[in-house]
Amino acid sequence: MPQVIRIGTRESQLAVWQASQVQDLLSKNNFKSELVFIKSEGDIDLKTPLYEMGVQGIFTRSLDSALLNNKIDIAVHSMKDVPIQLAAGLTQAAVLERASYKDLLVFKDKSVIDKWENKVLDNNSSLVDAGIIATSSIRRKAQWLNRYPNHCIENLRGNVNTRLNKLEENNWDAAIFAAAGLERIGLRPAKSIELNWMLPAPAQGAIMVVCRQHDNYCEAACANFNHADTALCTKIERDFLKILLGGCSTPISALAVRENETIHFKGNIFSVDGKEKVEIEKSILLMDAADIGKFAAQHIIQNGGQKIMEGIRNAAS
Repeated sequence: MPQVIRIGTRESQLAVWQASQVQDLLSKNNFKSELVFIKSEGDIDLKTPLYEMGVQGIFTRSLDSALLNNKIDIAVHSMKDVPIQLAAGLTQAAVLERASYKDLLVFKDKSVIDKWENKVLDNNSSLVDAGIIATSSIRRKAQWLNRYPNHCIENLRGNVNTRLNKLEENNWDAAIFAAAGLERIGLRPAKSIELNWMLPAPAQGAIMVVCRQHDNYCEAACANFNHADTALCTKIERDFLKILLGGCSTPISALAVRENETIHFKGNIFSVDGKEKVEIEKSILLMDAADIGKFAAQHIIQNGGQKIMEGIRNAAS
């Protein structure tokens, strides 16, 4: 009898959607599977800001533990939530084709849109002097404050549905979401715009499947739907993050995009208050692109990034 692959997932609507995509892909390749629901620490504590929780792995630890204890066979993660170093005994089995990597500004209601009606948030825009923006991401907070230093940032936690509800219930002007998360489950509001100037978290918009090392059956099953371009670009972005010793609690952003035989890379690091930043933009031939994330990170370190990194560490200690 064929093995039934147990797919571990968090219980949120978005997590279940992602796991169901993997289940469909397995089915198309004639592999049987079932979903196994596991609650994560990040789903239980919805009040503490992520950057105060030692956030790296907060949404993946419970699934990793279930994998290592043979309660599930594969785990499905939003790739931006996965620690740079996988838990010992686990390996990346596949990366699905990336959806939108962009961040999305969702306005509270029409009155806010009217207030900002002539202020389009593109690369050359200005915005009203005062505003209250909600996000739990220290990366989004730093980039927003760099651009709009007079705005107030409020902490926003919970799954996508919870955060949308909180936006309706509080006196905030808008909140920032990952576009992919809202679009995947059909919840992108009409009262929203893409923040084309905001650089995403490394691997944002991508889904990673993890299994136990030496599990040849699951590795072979998942290899059928591994998307090579997405796997390469997200590796470049995560290499950049790794060299800078960053995680979800560090305001580091990166994006690698393939266009024909070229990889275009952008990366940056901000101080937590958004006042300081170091950035890099570089294009390189695909055949030479394997280590571009590492080289870009070294450039950041040597051109002011080291000072910012030390400031972040000192503030956290």
